[in-house]
Amino acid sequence: MINIKKLSFRYSKKSSLFNNFSLELENGRIVGLLGKNGAGKSTLLSLIAGLIKPQSGEINVNGFTPFSRNPNFLADIYLVPEEFSFPHVSIATYVKAFSPLYPSFDHEKLKTIYDEFEIQPSSNLNKLSHGQRKKFLIAFALSTNCKVLVLDEPTNGLDIPSKSQFRKILVSSVTDEQLVIISTHQVKDIDTIIDKVLVIDEGNIIYNENTDEITRKLYFETVTTLSENEHVLYSEKCPLGYRIVKPAYDVAESGIDLELLFNAIINKTI
Repeated sequence: MINIKKLSFRYSKKSSLFNNFSLELENGRIVGLLGKNGAGKSTLLSLIAGLIKPQSGEINVNGFTPFSRNPNFLADIYLVPEEFSFPHVSIATYVKAFSPLYPSFDHEKLKTIYDEFEIQPSSNLNKLSHGQRKKFLIAFALSTNCKVLVLDEPTNGLDIPSKSQFRKILVSSVTDEQLVIISTHQVKDIDTIIDKVLVIDEGNIIYNENTDEITRKLYFETVTTLSENEHVLYSEKCPLGYRIVKPAYDVAESGIDLELLFNAIINKTI
């Protein structure tokens, strides 16, 4: 569980990024963290992971203050950063060296994900493509079974089949005891796996809703013309006509078009 109260943070010589920021996230969720460039997504993830220290306020992650870097805290949180590097060793050597840092590490789960991602443990990490190294990092992260998994742009560098595999593996790997936060601009890669949408803009939360509530309130569809549809909250031109968001009323639920939802939120029509 993550509990943030009245957080303030700024980088040196820059204006405040977070000011009096509060947020609570429960375990058993896969949260999609969305926002424009510079909104503060990566900074928020770094604060949660204890990589940087806030100027004021409180951050509590499963009973720990992240920046204190308590060994028990570090053993139960894993951050997959957007940019990463590995030592010049084989996958098997890396796993042997770093898996003992995570008491709940599951080697059988890792082998299963290897098979899904077509990863060879004998491969040298730095001789793999960026996409293959990203898949290994995701496999390792999921196998730690940490209570908090933080993924920053996890699908960047993955090809289309690998993105599909990522969704399948993530859903089948996480448990109700875990909290997963996925920050991404590739919203179509995660719209079927998240159960909470969190949007931040200029250091503020501007949208925080569970997906079941979103589908209860909003309806997403593609129409040929706008004139036939009343109460359209937001629309975008597309090859088949228009993609729209409108109130759900009592119609059957639709799937969530996360990109359309995000643009509607940013344009303040929802």
